[in-house]
Amino acid sequence: MLSDKKLHDAILACETQVWKALVSGDRDADDAALHSTFLGVYPDGFAPKADHLAQLDAGPSVLSYRLSHIHVHPLGAGHAMISYRTQFRRIARSQDETMYVSSIWQRNGSGWTNIFS
Repeated sequence: MLSDKKLHDAILACETQVWKALVSGDRDADDAALHSTFLGVYPDGFAPKADHLAQLDAGPSVLSYRLSHIHVHPLGAGHAMISYRTQFRRIARSQDETMYVSSIWQRNGSGWTNIFS
C-alpha cells in the first residue's frame, strides 16, 4: 500500500498526463492512460474511451490548464479517486472554462489506468 503522499503524487501525475495529452494532441498517451472500459460523464452525456480519444483526431483539444483544490482518496485495494478544480482553455476559444472533476484510477501492475471521470 502506498503512503498517502505517494498515492497523492502518483495519482496526480497520472491525471496530469491526461491533461498533457489533450494539450499536446498525443492520442497514444491518452489511450495508454485510459482503461479499455473507461467511462466519462460530461454535461452533455456519457462518453466511452473511443469518444475521449476522438477529441484528439484533429490534434490538441486544450490550449492550457491549471489544476487546483486537489484531493486524492484511496478507494480500497488498487483503486483511488482524485477530485479537483480545473481552469482550462479549449483550442479556438477565447475564454477559460472552470470545471470540477473526479476521476477513478485502477492499479494495474506497476501503473494506473483511468476507469472513470
